[in-house]
Amino acid sequence: MPTVLDIEQALLLLELEPPFDKRDVQLARRRQAKVWHPDLAPPGKQVAHERHLKAINEAADELERIAETSRGGRVTRNAVKVSAAAAREARAEEGRRAYEAEQRRRAAEADRAKNDPFGARVPDHSVVHRYARCLSYPEWGVGEVAGIYFTGGGDDVQQWARVRFQPGVRTVPAGSLQFVDFSKPDPGAERVERFMTAARHALAEGDFALAAQRLIYARDADPRNAAVLRLMTIAFWQAGDLPAAGRAVRDWKRVEGDRPAPHRYAARIYEDMGAIALAEQEAVRVTEHAPNDAEGFARVGRLRLRLMDPERAAEALERARRLGPDPDTLLDLALARHLLGDLGGEVTATEQATVLAPRSPVAWSRHAHALARTDRVSDAIAACERALKLDAGDPEVADLLERLRAALPRVLPAA
Repeated sequence: MPTVLDIEQALLLLELEPPFDKRDVQLARRRQAKVWHPDLAPPGKQVAHERHLKAINEAADELERIAETSRGGRVTRNAVKVSAAAAREARAEEGRRAYEAEQRRRAAEADRAKNDPFGARVPDHSVVHRYARCLSYPEWGVGEVAGIYFTGGGDDVQQWARVRFQPGVRTVPAGSLQFVDFSKPDPGAERVERFMTAARHALAEGDFALAAQRLIYARDADPRNAAVLRLMTIAFWQAGDLPAAGRAVRDWKRVEGDRPAPHRYAARIYEDMGAIALAEQEAVRVTEHAPNDAEGFARVGRLRLRLMDPERAAEALERARRLGPDPDTLLDLALARHLLGDLGGEVTATEQATVLAPRSPVAWSRHAHALARTDRVSDAIAACERALKLDAGDPEVADLLERLRAALPRVLPAA
């Protein structure tokens, strides 16, 4: 029998119900002894009865000890619940720690199998230079070369180096190592270039979090390097770490605040963060540094629409339309005109959007809804039919077309 783990199991083993005292435990022990004593066991069951009786005695000893230390010598039902809950929590914590230790052991074994395949093998080549860094993973720092190994044969011979880095032993191609001479200082420009190159490789592979980590090392080597700050902003933004991206673009603006690029990225990052007012301020700074940027004025207009400022949004969108008309810009301008109550301006903007994007069902739908608020019912019907021809599954346009046809005045046929 396994060892009794808590008070509830002891009570079940003795078939005892709380509340109880020492006398109740003694009586329960005697009752169970009359059933499970080895002398009373059937042939072949003596060992099983002996083990069960041993467990009963251990449970009874534990319950007697609890009863002796309880107030008044009696254990209540509530005390049993509290003790059992504490025992379950202790077992759960012990199990969690054992599981975590097993996971760490398995992870260490997997890491060793992946990164240290030559751990039990004698090196094939003596080491001339003892310390080196890996150019592919500069964040590992400087490691101690433990040995050089060769794999393959003929023209396919590959040379590997087993190096002890701070994260652990790593086996890397020997050609990726840069040996370190501690008698010469490591220039900051070389550190920046080393981490920038590794960060670009990580960005190309889509590992934006690793790229950001490497760029932090490059930034520490040269805090005012604009190229590093730009790549760091992009890496954090693509990784989804918006607070870190906001801090990086803030540092970038301090270095290149007279250029539109950092303000453009800041506007997009703040918009993703939901800080629309800050995004609008940065978008305005973009237009101040690039007055001919139609996209910059269009972004200002869209942000002002989100801030429920249609009048200033219409001004920015009109400027964007004059610099470079775009269907999306014209539809945003139509929305601003609609909010201002300028029906003529809304119809004009949507009509220009259909001219620029004749295959856009959204442009034709918006144009149809704008015409439906005028007396140009026939033109609105034609716009609805064009929108449904491009996208037959739009229920709003279909409903509008049905209502327009019902409202169309009937004309008597010619004699």
